[in-house]
Amino acid sequence: MSQSVDIAALANLLQEAAVKEILPRFRNLESGDVRMKSEAIDLVTEGDEAAERLIKSKIDAVAPGAVFIGEESVAADPALLDKLADADLAVVVDPIDGTFNFAAGLPLFGVMASVVAKGETVAGIIYDPLGNDWVIAEKGSGAWMCRPNGSQEKLSVTAGVPIESMVGGASTGFYKEDDRRVVMGNMAKVRIATSYRCAAHEYRIFAAGHLHFLMYQKLMPWDHLAGTLIAEEAGAYAARFDGSRYLPAHTNGGLLLATDKESWEALRREVFTV
Repeated sequence: MSQSVDIAALANLLQEAAVKEILPRFRNLESGDVRMKSEAIDLVTEGDEAAERLIKSKIDAVAPGAVFIGEESVAADPALLDKLADADLAVVVDPIDGTFNFAAGLPLFGVMASVVAKGETVAGIIYDPLGNDWVIAEKGSGAWMCRPNGSQEKLSVTAGVPIESMVGGASTGFYKEDDRRVVMGNMAKVRIATSYRCAAHEYRIFAAGHLHFLMYQKLMPWDHLAGTLIAEEAGAYAARFDGSRYLPAHTNGGLLLATDKESWEALRREVFTV
């Protein structure tokens, strides 16, 4: 239990939203079910909105009195985001992370929720609708893969390696063009740098020991709070580009996660330098 939130019930609520509102629409979206938000690569679907409505309608039963911060709710009312930093208790939800993939029929999307208490992330959940499993962390209790049969497996990031052997994820789309050219050139120093366009799955495989780093430029809380806590509980080192802690109120400043502090410092110095 984290700050009067029933974490198991929250995890089950994400599953319910996926079963009722997301999976029936996967590869069944019609043209009017997909709309552009800020640009052509920033989409919202009927699945996003319906899933968030369902979660929001039932959130008080699992997190009494919590402020609800959903991606689509904030899209409709941007001032809602200002409530996060000072809330005694908040639940932050991304109803479909990887909407571009979902809309394109790619099986790489997830449902994410985090619990924030007095400006600190205290719990995070990433649910995979297609795999029907959860990665869950509560602050101080480790990160766990939880399967529907009740079995659990503790997660741990992999050991650090030299930069030239690193495999990781990097989202470079929000850099200014000149900075993006520098960073993408620097990424030739690592073995593989890619992007799944789905932070949910990037965080899951990083925490499970399959990647050495993750980098993000834009820091909307529904995209990164759950994953960062999960990664840290799995042993990762995470910080903004200036070395400061990443907190729920932050929406800029970049975010770099690595298997350990030494790897983080090497990546910051050699690759993500701007």
